[in-house]
Amino acid sequence: MDINKISDYVENVLFKNQIIDSIIVIIISIIIYMLIDQFILKARKNSKFKLVIGNKSSTYMKLIESILKYVFIIVTALIVLQINDVNVSSLLAGIGILSVVLGLAIQDALKDIIKGFNILSDGYFSVGDVIKYKNIEGKVLIVGLKTTKIRDIKNQNIISIANRNIEQVEVVSNQLDIEVPFSYEISNKKATEVLAEITSEIKKSVDVYECNYIGINDFEDSSLDWLIRIQCNPENKYQIKRDSQVIIIDVLEKNNINIPYNQIDVHNKK
Repeated sequence: MDINKISDYVENVLFKNQIIDSIIVIIISIIIYMLIDQFILKARKNSKFKLVIGNKSSTYMKLIESILKYVFIIVTALIVLQINDVNVSSLLAGIGILSVVLGLAIQDALKDIIKGFNILSDGYFSVGDVIKYKNIEGKVLIVGLKTTKIRDIKNQNIISIANRNIEQVEVVSNQLDIEVPFSYEISNKKATEVLAEITSEIKKSVDVYECNYIGINDFEDSSLDWLIRIQCNPENKYQIKRDSQVIIIDVLEKNNINIPYNQIDVHNKK
């Protein structure tokens, strides 16, 4: 029997075994991943689990699913490479050097990811909150590992904020302050009566939680400015402010009170 033929036959058998082993490893890995994924899915639907983790359970579980998927892909790939006689140790050493180089090149991306974990763990804000970034106020739509997406409550534009800039973000409260000017000729008793009527009308709005007049906020040149404080959904505060200003004008007109404005007296010397 030809020795070369025997050698080729043995190599072919071994090669076929490597392919079969690789396929088996991949199938087993997929099965294990699917079982764990189903377990996570059931946990997400479990009311007791949601009670323990809190309102962010969905966000946390999606993050775990994403990490788990990549871990299975990497581990499976390494096992398959080892089966096919690839020196995994040398490969990992090379990847380690490469990761250092890549780490220097993607520092900002790494900062975003780290800060994304901090947002989730420390509860900076949640989906549904209204936050302020620079001069933009928007409702949080998505809190991702790299970016946070918000919808501008003024013009409905979608804005992405890099998570590394999260220190510049403020969570907007549900408090809205509006000043109501009264001329100095209006008595305090009359002003408080009118303000009580104004706050009563504003409270009738569906999106207003509470409304009260606080007191005199400022002494202006031609008016006393009284402060009204409204508690409302911050997402709707601009529309609530516009509606409230219309109510203020209507109530002032009903009570025959003119809105004061700056006037200049000109004296002509003869």
